[in-house]
Amino acid sequence: MATIKIQQVRSIIRCPKDQKATMAALGLKKINAVVEHEANPAILGMVEKVKHLVKVID
Repeated sequence: MATIKIQQVRSIIRCPKDQKATMAALGLKKINAVVEHEANPAILGMVEKVKHLVKVID
């Protein structure tokens, strides 16, 4: 399966708990941190939920 790189671009301070939990599940803790995941529906759904906090890198 294809992989995607996800970069955190905004802080999770003052975000709802569910969005903080989603960021933790993705493995993102600090701004400019980059993680790589397989592009499956679960990961893509999590990225969609926090799309205002992250950037998908090609």
